[in-house]
Amino acid sequence: MKTSGNTILMTGGGSGIGRELAREFHALGNTVIVAGRTASSLDETIAGREGMHARTLDVQDGDDIARFAKALIADFPELNVLFNNAGVMAKEDWLADPVDLSVAEATVATNILGPMRLTAALLPHLRAQPAARLVNVTSGLAFVPLAHTPAYSASKAAMHAWTQSLRYQLQDTSVEVIELAPPGVQTGLTPGQETREGYMPLADFIAETMESFGIEDTPAEVCVQRAKLLRGAEASGNFDQVFKMLNDSYQG
Repeated sequence: MKTSGNTILMTGGGSGIGRELAREFHALGNTVIVAGRTASSLDETIAGREGMHARTLDVQDGDDIARFAKALIADFPELNVLFNNAGVMAKEDWLADPVDLSVAEATVATNILGPMRLTAALLPHLRAQPAARLVNVTSGLAFVPLAHTPAYSASKAAMHAWTQSLRYQLQDTSVEVIELAPPGVQTGLTPGQETREGYMPLADFIAETMESFGIEDTPAEVCVQRAKLLRGAEASGNFDQVFKMLNDSYQG
């Protein structure tokens, strides 16, 4: 699919990976809409960039997704690319008595139900476009979980499986389905992560990722080199070692 002349929706576009990908695609000559809950952060993303637009959206709220999708299609009828990027990540304590399920419930609502609901709302429109792309942002933790964030890891594993299923169901349509699986990247996803040692610098991740999207035949899975250890752990027979290394070294 072409890398310019598209109309792209980027959820979670107010910071981190979403913000920087949105800016990169805009610089290539695309109309880009960033969506998220915090209007001020979205305004920072688009400041001084003609052809970038901001729309508020709470991906945990099914009614808000329905409102948002209807207005978006009306305002941007040429919309042909959806990045399901918005997500939350937090530690959980399953040794607590009682176990607090609030983090797990919010994670499932944001990371799984949010993308599913938004995709369902926009997919008929995307299928009507001559060429469309659906990109689901998962994580290297979809393949080797971080035990301190079990709901997050599980949500990304679920998104990986869902993406594979969508790709199969949509194979004879105009919608190309891509999975983007980042490693740990220096963003504000969790407290202190922007400067955490061992995490990939955001600029490096964006540069390597954009190289993959620039390939005419973009891979079905966009996975930077730093994420391939996790992606291939089970297939290589090294899952137990990689799982132990990942979890023993965690300092979040």
